[in-house]
Amino acid sequence: MAFSTTLLTLIGLFLALIWLAGLTFYLLKAINHYNNLTQGVNNKTLEAVLTDITKGLSVAKKDIVVLASRCDILERNEQFHIQKIGLLRFNPFKDTGGDQSFILTLIDSRDTGVVITALYSRSGTRWYAKRVVKGKGLEHELSEEEKKALKIAKAV
Repeated sequence: MAFSTTLLTLIGLFLALIWLAGLTFYLLKAINHYNNLTQGVNNKTLEAVLTDITKGLSVAKKDIVVLASRCDILERNEQFHIQKIGLLRFNPFKDTGGDQSFILTLIDSRDTGVVITALYSRSGTRWYAKRVVKGKGLEHELSEEEKKALKIAKAV
């Protein structure tokens, strides 16, 4: 019976040591985690560190709202910038050699902009500009070549 009491005591002591080792491990892990949270902070408590973090988060949220607003403004404004360019070279006259004439189309995201035509002949080059709104000539009808150049720009 003395043997079994001693054995039970040893088993109990062994289990207590294992339990103590487990508690020590988790305590050291918690202390290490606390030290990592407060690393680089001058004698502040965890509460002060967390308060600083939450203040920083609220400032960051306000900054994100401001940046999102600015992005929305930029996205609205970018629709009015030239986004599509079409260039077509052609020969409108039989008496000139090569494709010296060209049409340049500059339009925004809504297919509004300008078509610039340069007609080259032996006597000189003539320039024409036509406004385009929603893919159609505004004051003047677009020629077939100008429509091709506009189609090239839309395809980009």
